[in-house]
This record gives sequence, C-alpha cells and structure tokens, in this order.
Amino acid sequence: QVQLVEFGGGLVLPGGSLRLSCAASGSISSNDIMGWYRQAPGKSRELVATSGSWRSTNYAESVKARSTISRDYANNTVVLQMNNLKADDTAVYYCYVYSGGRAYWGQGTQVTVSS
Repeated sequence: QVQLVEFGGGLVLPGGSLRLSCAASGSISSNDIMGWYRQAPGKSRELVATSGSWRSTNYAESVKARSTISRDYANNTVVLQMNNLKADDTAVYYCYVYSGGRAYWGQGTQVTVSS
C-alpha cells in the first residue's frame, strides 16, 4: 500500500508562484511514476506533471514553460514549482503515484489564483 501526504496550496495572486510537495510512504521504486494532477470545477482531472525513472519528466503543455517537477528518489518525495500563475490554474491539485500496476491519489489540496 502507498499513502500520500500533500503540502502547500492556498490562495495565490495572479502572476505569483506555487510550491506543492508530496511525501509517499510504502513500497515505491525508482521506476514508479510520481507526480501531480489537478481538477478544476466542472472539469475532468488532468495531468500537470509527472516524474518517472532516470529523472524523466512529463508536463502538460499549459504549464510546461512555467513549471518544474523535482523528485527525491531516496525519500519518495516530489515537489511541483509553478510560476506566473493564472486564474485557469485554480483547481484541486492531487499527488499521484503509479506503482505495482495501480494508481494512488492524495487527498487533494486547493489552489486558488485570485486577486
């Protein structure tokens, strides 16, 4: 079993920055995927960024130019840094792990971009 605990989120001004972190406990290997998804009101959950083996990364086009995902493979943590936030970034952000053939999700953390 994998358990995820998320940190960060809250109210951010347009143009501001965001740092979300997630700590995973349980059996996770360096080949597993860790990352972040988000779900805005009335929309489906969508990929934000993920980190896989050999420090491979994958980003949504909408955030790619202004986001960085970093992962500590030894401690099973993943951090998402997003800059120049926009109103469209308002959503619940979920930490995500894919391990042992199944997906695990954090409880979600609200990010609101508003002045």
